[in-house]
Amino acid sequence: MVFKILTLFPEMFDSFFSSSILKRAIAKGLIEIKVINIRDYTLDKYNRTDTPPIGGGAGLIMKCQPIIDALKANSTPSTHKIIMSPRGYKYDQKKAVELSKSYNEILILCGHYEGIDERVYDYFDESISLGDFILTGGEPAAISIVDSVSRLIDGVITKESIDEESFDNGLLEYPQYTEPYNYDGKEVPDILYSGNHEAIKKWRKKEAIKLTKKYREDLYNSYNFSKQDKKLLQEIDEGVTPKREEDALIKGHKFIKK
Repeated sequence: MVFKILTLFPEMFDSFFSSSILKRAIAKGLIEIKVINIRDYTLDKYNRTDTPPIGGGAGLIMKCQPIIDALKANSTPSTHKIIMSPRGYKYDQKKAVELSKSYNEILILCGHYEGIDERVYDYFDESISLGDFILTGGEPAAISIVDSVSRLIDGVITKESIDEESFDNGLLEYPQYTEPYNYDGKEVPDILYSGNHEAIKKWRKKEAIKLTKKYREDLYNSYNFSKQDKKLLQEIDEGVTPKREEDALIKGHKFIKK
């Protein structure tokens, strides 16, 4: 996958793309990232890429000429072209999966200042917004797109890490724990030491449902509960420990730390 980013501030990307998982993915040739300075394409004799809006108004607007010339010089008909914009599709995991599976090359334009010349939109395939809040520019949003799409590409991270993540199945992810068993009076749930993988799986699903209901009621209300899920809901409502968990704890008692 090739990512191309059109920006007025290429230095903003240096540290993020040269560390951690993305750095390794680039080294392996799984992704390629090209950061393109829009200023290199301006024909303005003063090297400007922005100007006050026609008709008056606050701030400066990014000019269309340098953006369009940068776009044409760095894209092909198969390049999927995205503008980071408040008017765009509100980004989610579904869109990240779509982008990772549908395109081999993605170009992202980072807006800045008070906006961009309206004519620029005609040259792009879609607009994307991270949400209903304002950033100083599109660079942080572009980083989020590249990061979220890259991690879905085969080999960037392990398949197991992706299989049970938040949002992938419509729920938040279940809670995770590490050693020690007891820290500051807070203990790891005993069921996780039981060795009964089926009981652990159902416990985790139940906890995922609880967390989603507590923190993301919108996801909870739109989730399509299966027949098995409804049994877990009943257990939650009744506040009881089901027999399968009791049996798992009895059989696995020797593994439980005290």
